[in-house]
Order: sequence, then structure tokens, then C-alpha cells
Amino acid sequence: MDFTIRTVRPDDHERLGEITVRAYLDDGFLTFGENDDYADLLRDVARRAAEAEVLVAVDEAGTVLGGVTFTTGDGKWADIAGPDEAEFRMLAVGREARGRGVGEALVQACVERARAVPGCARIVLSTQPTMAGAHRIYARVGFVRAPERDWQPLPGVDFTLLAYALELGNTP
Repeated sequence: MDFTIRTVRPDDHERLGEITVRAYLDDGFLTFGENDDYADLLRDVARRAAEAEVLVAVDEAGTVLGGVTFTTGDGKWADIAGPDEAEFRMLAVGREARGRGVGEALVQACVERARAVPGCARIVLSTQPTMAGAHRIYARVGFVRAPERDWQPLPGVDFTLLAYALELGNTP
């Protein structure tokens, strides 16, 4: 690998926020485009880093290539994770860094973080049906669909997020 995974630093916040928003916007994943309220959450890396763990992939020059937010089930950033689970969200890789294994490395880093949490039985995530590239990464890492956990984040809007889970084999 020509990059490393590490915890985000304050001087990375702006760059990762822009990478994340651009990835979601450019790939058509923000339902309301530039005016989508979710863009504000994607951009606010400082808040995410204060309330959860944010990991970044950086190249040898220290340039941020992508990132992800990791949390345990009791964390503020957990959408679907229960008490014995971990979750990751907002996986994004800059367009220029795609195809280098950055996304998969970030997912693997989250799995390893989850394995290190005492009593964590599984790691879960939510994804949009159109995020086919991410779905391929999840399958390669070993995640399976958990359709019973699919959910709608926007009341009154026909928009369903698909759930995936990976059993870790950790025992409480």
C-alpha cells in the first residue's frame, strides 16, 4: 500500500469534509443535492472527531485520500448499532484515490477496531441501494445483507437504507 490509515487530525478536517461531501454529491448520493442537510454533517469532521472516531487514509506526503467514521453502539453516531455492536458511517474516498484499495483498507480498519472492543459481537453499517462500489467492498470484507435492519432515515420520504453486518465472533 502506498498509504496508511490513522486517526484524523485537526488539520485534516477541512480536506476530509470536502472529500466526503464531493464523493456523495458527485456520485449522486445526496437526495436533495447541494441543499441536502446531510451535506452539513458530512462536512463537519470536527464534530464527528469529537463525538466518534474518524479514520483517514493518507499518502506518503500526508495528503488525505479518504476517511470513515467509526462508533460503538452506545455512541452518538450510531444509527443502527446495538449495545454489543460497532458501526461505521460516511465512508468516502476522493476521486483521484479510487481504485487503490483505500476504501477497503478503511473498512478493514473499522473491522479491526470493532474486534478490539470487548464484547463487540458484530459491526454493522447502512448504505444506499445505489452505492454499488461500496457494496462490492463490503462483500469482499465479509459483510452480509441484513434486510431485517433496513430503515428509512427521513420520515415521509420514500428512501430506504440497506443494512449490512459482519459477525466478529467476539463473546461478551
